[in-house]
Amino acid sequence: MSRRETTGYRSDMTEQQPHAEPTPQDRPAQDRPAQDRPAQDPLRRSRTSGAWVAVVAAAVLLLLLVIFIAQNTQDVHLSFLVWDGSTPLSVALLIAAVIGIALTAVVGSLRILQLRRRVHRDRR
Repeated sequence: MSRRETTGYRSDMTEQQPHAEPTPQDRPAQDRPAQDRPAQDPLRRSRTSGAWVAVVAAAVLLLLLVIFIAQNTQDVHLSFLVWDGSTPLSVALLIAAVIGIALTAVVGSLRILQLRRRVHRDRR
């Protein structure tokens, strides 16, 4: 790293510091002796552990969904614009939830695209 990068000034504009020997903490980890390196956490997060948590969470949600469907089997009469009919309560609520999630995802995705375009345009 040059003097300008560390101070923000050209080297002829600053006082010259005596060159000091780097301390062990200043050297990269691979250049330090083993006793000076920080120990890696054996329980650190990984993609596999993240996937495992996601699978367990999905299984719990699926179990709750099955219980919800089993407890709400009574038929309800629905009318929406030209559609008219009856369906189990659980199915009607699940359809409404999926439509709400889809609308939220679409609006959120459009906002993310808008922000990305703005950042890309500002970088030019």
